[in-house]
Amino acid sequence: MSTYLPPALLAGLRGLPGYNEEAFLQVHASGERVTSLRLNPAKVHNVAEAAQVLQSLSAAPVSPVPWSQYGYYLPQRPSFTLDPFFHAGAYYVQEASSMFLEHAIRQTCDLSQPLKVLDLCAAPGGKSTLLQALFSADSLLVSNEVIRARAGLLADNISRWGAQNVVVTNNDPRDMGRLPGFFDVLVVDAPCSGSGLFRRDPEAVEEWSPENVTLCSQRQQRILADAWPALKENGVLIYSTCSYSKEEDEAILDWLSTELEAENIPLQVPADWHIVTTRSDKRNCEGYRFYPDQVMGEGFFIACFRKTSADPVVSRKLKDTLPALSKKEQEKVFPWLNTTAEMFLMEHQGDAIILPASLAPAVAVLQQQLYLRKAGVKAGQLTAKDLVPDHQLAMSTLLAANIPQVALNKAQALQYLRKEDPAVPTGVKGWALMVYEQMPLGWAKILPNRINNYYPKELRILKEV
Repeated sequence: MSTYLPPALLAGLRGLPGYNEEAFLQVHASGERVTSLRLNPAKVHNVAEAAQVLQSLSAAPVSPVPWSQYGYYLPQRPSFTLDPFFHAGAYYVQEASSMFLEHAIRQTCDLSQPLKVLDLCAAPGGKSTLLQALFSADSLLVSNEVIRARAGLLADNISRWGAQNVVVTNNDPRDMGRLPGFFDVLVVDAPCSGSGLFRRDPEAVEEWSPENVTLCSQRQQRILADAWPALKENGVLIYSTCSYSKEEDEAILDWLSTELEAENIPLQVPADWHIVTTRSDKRNCEGYRFYPDQVMGEGFFIACFRKTSADPVVSRKLKDTLPALSKKEQEKVFPWLNTTAEMFLMEHQGDAIILPASLAPAVAVLQQQLYLRKAGVKAGQLTAKDLVPDHQLAMSTLLAANIPQVALNKAQALQYLRKEDPAVPTGVKGWALMVYEQMPLGWAKILPNRINNYYPKELRILKEV
């Protein structure tokens, strides 16, 4: 299906580096769609497991995304909704151009060090899951989303990914100013006019206008200015949009360099990737443009900066401790875990929460300054006798090897994911992990005459085959 492109958009692109109007129009007229995903290295551990997941999605060969270690292009778009691997968190469906964030992070950050990272505009979670897979286990990722409903979706996707070193917050960017110099890395995939996604979402064209581009540019400046104090001196900012407009891209680089005195960080980008290097008019800052007629992906823009100055520090004493579970309560949780070393267990509204012990002080500080939608892994609800396990625990990588499991084939797995009784003989009593190809899907309680399905109602599959 051909995509209509506003004449004002095309006029604004003429003269920009790498822009070829004939090829640009042709690729938007072709109706071509590119499908890509990124495997979860915490759940897909080796080449054989990767091949199993990818072959379940495509009988034809897949190809790697050149700038992402775990990224792949699929030759056609399957029904991800009807793939149990998707619900198990084996991969994240992500637009390929935006995976270039991985290349930017690898060149600007020391991934061997424990870092505090803020993904400021994080929903639905593509960049957050990418970041989590790159940074060390003792790094802390704060994934923030200002819109409440989207923050819920973000939390669900982070839970499916299975990591315990992520905190999901639901705050305005200006709230981050309460944490001066807290973060080593700030990622701002800014809300934009969205022209880079018109091929994928032709209906979005109706919302585009030069006036909206101007409004987005102003909003991007506000977001960056509000969050800037939270980045420490010598910290790294990575700024990106899915817009082609110069006002939202190169002009913002000039603004960052002039107003915030940020130092631009050039990247090494192989020529055969066909990513276009561009420079801002006033300060000669380097950024990178992705055109869909030149790369296998959608329109994208990204640039990197370093903060060269420290903000004044407001002296205030914040608690850096969290209330731990009692020894008796911990003993209800420990049998479910594959390790209790270096884990911190706390109680929140009747639930047991698991955090890496090294990150508990930082989470305590965050809790006093921000609204936390999710922190670590929710182990489950504490009762007088035991623990009622939560779906987050099933999705995590923390489960003990001796937890009873029930293996499901694909048809049974889809029944389970629809919150139906998969009607499979188990030989198990009590709580059991429902598993597809050795990947956990969630909990069920096995009773003598039935299986009680504990898959979360809000996550169940509604689509039929």
